[in-house]
Amino acid sequence: MNRLSKFSRSIAGKVAIVTGAASGMGRATAHLFADEGARLALFDIDATALESVANECRGVGAEVLALPLDLVERDAVSSAVQQVGEHFGIIDILINNAGFALPAAIDDDSYATSWDTSMAVMATAQAWAIRAALPWLRQSEHPRIINVASTEAHGATRFNSAYVVAKHASMGLTRAMAVDLGKEGITVNCVCPGPVRTGITAAIPESDKATFSQRRTALRRYAEPEEVAHATLSLVLPASGFITGATLLVDGGLTIRNA
Repeated sequence: MNRLSKFSRSIAGKVAIVTGAASGMGRATAHLFADEGARLALFDIDATALESVANECRGVGAEVLALPLDLVERDAVSSAVQQVGEHFGIIDILINNAGFALPAAIDDDSYATSWDTSMAVMATAQAWAIRAALPWLRQSEHPRIINVASTEAHGATRFNSAYVVAKHASMGLTRAMAVDLGKEGITVNCVCPGPVRTGITAAIPESDKATFSQRRTALRRYAEPEEVAHATLSLVLPASGFITGATLLVDGGLTIRNA
C-alpha cells in the first residue's frame, strides 16, 4: 500500500557530523543516529573515549569516521570538516554539540581562561564548523544544522557568565544563519537542554538534583541524554524542512514554571 504522506522521517544514509561526541548528549546523539542508519563523523578532544563511542556505533553497522581534535583551534575545525566532506563526498547534517562548564566569578583569576575557552568552543567553533561545512551542505537534498545551546541562553546562573554568554551567542548564531542560509534551503535550529544527566552535572549530589528538579521543573526530574538526542533528531529529519531559526527547549518545563 502506498503512503499517504510524502515527507520522509528517515536519516538513513545521511552523513552527520557530531561534535563533543565522546560523552553525554553527543554520545547519545551518535548512538541514536547510528541506530537510525546515518553515516557518522564524530569529533571530540578525548581520543580514547571518542574511539570507544565510534566502535559502539560501528557495532550496529554504522559507518563512522572518528576525528580527535581541539575545537579551540579554528584551523583544526576547518580541516576536520573538510576531511569529512572529502571522505563521504557530502555532509547532510551538522550537530554543533560540544560543551562544558568552567564556572568562575568575573574577578577570579581563572575567569580569562573560562571566558576564552567557553567562547572558542561553544560559539566560535560552531561558526567555523558551519563555514567549513557549507560547500558540502549545499550538495545535500535536506541540509540541516543544529547548534546545541542551553536554557542558560534564556537566563543566567551565578558565577557562570562565560558559559551563559557563549550559549546566548550560539542562539544568536542560529537565528542569523537561519536568515542567511534560508534561501538555499539550509535549515538552522537551536536545541536548548535544561538539567540533563551528563558529565557537567555528574558532580552534583543526587539529593541536590532531586531538590532542584522538584522545585524548578514541571516534570520534577533531570533528563537523560538520549531524550535530548531525540529532540535533535526531530529537527534534522527531511520532513522538518520548514522549521528554521527555531529554539527547541528540552528542559522538562524549567523555563515555564513560576511556582
